[in-house]
Amino acid sequence: MFKVLVADAIKPDGLTPFIGREDILVVQKTVEEVRNELHEFDALLVRSATKVTDALLDRMTSLKIIARAGVGVDNIDVPSCTKRGIIVVNAPDGNTISTAEHTFAMIASLARNIPQAHQTVKGGGWERNRFAGTELKGKTLGIVGMGRIGSELTKRARAFQMDVFAFDPFLTAERAKELQVSTGSLEDLMAVSDFITVHTPLTKDTKGLFNRETIQKCKDGVYLINCARGGIIDEEALYEAIESGKVAGAALDVFVEEPPVDNRLLNLNQIIVTPHLGASTKEAQLNVAKQVAKEVVSFVDGIPVSNSINLPAIPAELFNRIQPYYQLVKTVGSFLSQFIQEGIKEISVKYGGDTFDYDTSILTKALVSGFFKGRVDVNVNEVNALLYAKERSITIGEKISNEAHGYSSSVTVKIVGETKTMEVKATYIKEYGPRIFAINDFKIDFYPEGHILYIQHHDRPGVIGVVGKKLGDMNLNIATMQVGRKEAGGEAIMVLTFDEEIPEDALSDLASSPDLSIVQGIELPAY
Repeated sequence: MFKVLVADAIKPDGLTPFIGREDILVVQKTVEEVRNELHEFDALLVRSATKVTDALLDRMTSLKIIARAGVGVDNIDVPSCTKRGIIVVNAPDGNTISTAEHTFAMIASLARNIPQAHQTVKGGGWERNRFAGTELKGKTLGIVGMGRIGSELTKRARAFQMDVFAFDPFLTAERAKELQVSTGSLEDLMAVSDFITVHTPLTKDTKGLFNRETIQKCKDGVYLINCARGGIIDEEALYEAIESGKVAGAALDVFVEEPPVDNRLLNLNQIIVTPHLGASTKEAQLNVAKQVAKEVVSFVDGIPVSNSINLPAIPAELFNRIQPYYQLVKTVGSFLSQFIQEGIKEISVKYGGDTFDYDTSILTKALVSGFFKGRVDVNVNEVNALLYAKERSITIGEKISNEAHGYSSSVTVKIVGETKTMEVKATYIKEYGPRIFAINDFKIDFYPEGHILYIQHHDRPGVIGVVGKKLGDMNLNIATMQVGRKEAGGEAIMVLTFDEEIPEDALSDLASSPDLSIVQGIELPAY
């Protein structure tokens, strides 16, 4: 008997996938209520109330899978689960429709001043002229992030005869045509959009994406909407922009601090707010519960789960063998992702040498998940990586070869974008760890970890000195430096590492040098 503990409040309709399964026993009680039987449960279903800590996992010694009926997993110690071989699943798309609908409701309410007018009438007023709004027909909606929610929002905007302009580094021309949206850079979007809504994860790159500088690039009288993550729009910059009249109004479902305390934005009449309601519909709550319950049933039946957010269970012996290259391909995927900021057509990988005498598909999935990590608004992992790539019309290729480029084994990863192509060759050497030894046929040798600066330049005397002086003037200390070239006097590259993150102004200053054709900062996790 497979025992499932449903520790948080989930209505019976959300547990219907378990109906009729005589081999599955479902217990709906809190962790505290079954504290003496915790070691008996094989699965745990939670929402956000139950905190799945390392201490709780120590007591649930039979646990094999944890299902979170929702998008986030902030209440689950995922690393501890992974260490114990416990699969963690969530429901990343269960609230897609509810969030898209809520966002569009906020857009319409903002355009027609509905909350403000409602409050005035409830208070006895009747100020029709004061609350004259603006029509959505013919206006341009700028969508930053064209994942599932952005795509659904596009359908609703077009139904209101709005034009849609999208910015997403991974949106291909083919997919944009299918969605009937115009595309361009973020600055292009800011210049043409009457309404701008954000649907990206909160990362180092997206935090403060709309700040004092970028908001000034928007059209005068623009409306800003954030139903994604607090912090993507700088709250102080938004306040100042509304006060100055640059921004006509804003709709916020999320804040940096929730609930917001002493937030000046709440004092502005041009702001409409809701308490993080994007996923809060009866249907969404039911959908996410059913989705994760189905995942548990799949696990019981031996079918691969679709939305695992950690490594799927594989035999320990095999995992120990593939671990070095599993981490390496994820790192290479992240490295390439930060270079190719445009629509992607193809990701291909070639495994060379005598190490790969097993099914390498888990490595390919790890590569793709590493490429997408932090760049899209859903969690992409080894389980759903290929499906997500297919949704974005990205071709995935895998090949095994005897060619290892002078090493016992190596991987060659090639990314083909709309206008750019890039290839990286890498290996793992037991004594030295992971190494990238070629980039676009430039021979190089460096450890792919931490704060990295990639520079492509002309092979001329003094160029390296110029770079060193500029970095020294900015008080940036170089930890390591590697150079590579194809031929004397031609194109060359240098890869530098630092002990701390490279400031954006330093990258801009270096990029202004006529001898440097490419300047790119790369942030890679510890291996």
